[in-house]
This record gives sequence, C-alpha cells and structure tokens, in this order.
Amino acid sequence: MSNADEQAGPTVSGSLAHRVPDLGALELLLAVARLGSLGGAARELGITQPAASSRIRSMERQLGVALVDRSPRGSRLTDAGALVTDWARRIVEAAEAFDVGAQALRVRRDSRLRVAASMTIAEYLLPGWLLALRAQRPDTAVSLHAGNSTVVAERLLSDEADLGFVEGLSVPAGLDSAVIAHDRLIVVTAPGHAWARRRRSLAARELASTPLILREKGSGTRQVLDAALGGLARPLIELSSTTAVKAAAVSGAGPAVLSELAVGEELAMRRLVSVPVDGVALARDLRAVWPTGHRPTGPARDLLSLTRG
Repeated sequence: MSNADEQAGPTVSGSLAHRVPDLGALELLLAVARLGSLGGAARELGITQPAASSRIRSMERQLGVALVDRSPRGSRLTDAGALVTDWARRIVEAAEAFDVGAQALRVRRDSRLRVAASMTIAEYLLPGWLLALRAQRPDTAVSLHAGNSTVVAERLLSDEADLGFVEGLSVPAGLDSAVIAHDRLIVVTAPGHAWARRRRSLAARELASTPLILREKGSGTRQVLDAALGGLARPLIELSSTTAVKAAAVSGAGPAVLSELAVGEELAMRRLVSVPVDGVALARDLRAVWPTGHRPTGPARDLLSLTRG
C-alpha cells in the first residue's frame, strides 16, 4: 500500500441514509444533552424510556462510538457524544429550516387554484363543485379559464392551470385523466322546426346531410359529433360556446347538437325539442386531466375528489 493510501484512511461506501442517524435519533440525543436524563428526554419526545435506550444504542452501533454514560444519577454525554451533539444540532437546525421552507411552499400552493375547463363542464358542472370547494377551503382563491378541450390541454402543459376538465373522446397527449361523469349529446330544434313534429327517428345519413349549428373544431362536443358521423357533419354556423349554440337553436336558426346537461331547462320549458336519432353514437365521458406523472395535490386534489361525490 502506498503512503497516499495510508493517509486516505478507510474507504467509506454506501448512502448517507445508512451512515448518518435519522432525525428522530438526533433529536433524542439533543434532548438528553439538554435535560441530563434519558427518561426526561423520552417523555419530552413522547416515547417510552426502553424505546429511547434502544434508539441510543442503535445510534452508538451505527457510529461506532459510545455517546451516553448512564448512571442512577442520570445520563451524561461522553466526549464523543458531546462532539456528535454539536454536529446533530446543526443538522436539526437545517432540517427545521427545510421544514419551514416546505410549509411556505405548501401555503403558497394552497392559496390558489387554477382551473381550465371545456365549456359544458365550466358552465353546468363546475359552479357546484367550486361552491363545495369554497366551503372546504375558504382561503383558496380560484381562477377558471373556460375554453375548448384543445385550449385546456395547452394551459395544463404550459403550467397555466393546475387541473383541467375535458369532454372529448380521447385524452390529449401528455395528460393523465380520470372519468368523473358521463354525458350524452342530443339533437335539438326550436318547436317550429319541421324535425320537432316528425314521428320517426333521424337516420345518421340525414343528420350528416343537414347543416347544423355546431361548436367549433377542437371542442369536445364537436369531436364526438365528427367521430359519430365520420367527419361528415355540415356546419350551418360554428360558435365558440354552448350558450351561443343554444341561443341560436332557440331562435329557430336551425337544429343543433348539444350536451344533454346544457338543455334541461330549455326542454322542460319547450323552448327546445329533442329529436331522436338512430345509429349515431353520441355518448361521451367527462374527464379530469392533469400533466402526466403529476397527480393533483392540495386544492386541485380536493376539487377532484368533489367531482366524484
């Protein structure tokens, strides 16, 4: 062996977690140093004296030195124990600073919630969920951006939203999801439209050949309809919100395809009439979405749990 090797001393391997005592053991050692009693330190930390003795012995085996001399008059630190205690104090103080910083991050996270939702969910489901969240978290400020499913995905992926909700048939790339509800699209017209008086269901071919009041491409509603009709839906008017499509249909501008959630009141008041359709799959799942691998935490997690209530 060379002189350099002799001066280097023994090789230390393995992770720090296996070589350095855990915070609980270090806090116990500090309490023994402060109180001069292993029993008093155990009571202060809420553990039994046998558990405290076992933890000290385990720490001594781990470090390879005696730390505490025990006697009927109490416990005192050995010279090595006093030195280890000084080092332990710095580690515990650093851990306390770490804890304060982590708490500050959680407070900042929990003080706001940014939600992005496609239009139908934003207009007809989210208000109730957000009211329930406010009862749980009155100090959390919530911002809501309503847009189509494509916009929701963009905001999540650019870190402009903490949680999103979409209505399309598929989950946008880069996002994880959970189904939170089910919905169905229906064909509606004003009572004066010829379809309101028909006795037979519409066939898919007739629906595809008729100009309709539609949501814009990129919306979940449009995705479902285009998929159901093989991309053959013909727009009479394209509008960017469910409310606008509904208003146009009520005015008699033409038939529309809308979420069943959005037209309950209009159907009950006979401002719109539902037209049955055969051979067209118009059911869809409503989903909560978030960036892949980043499951919601804090207020976003609480809102997600409320959607399943």
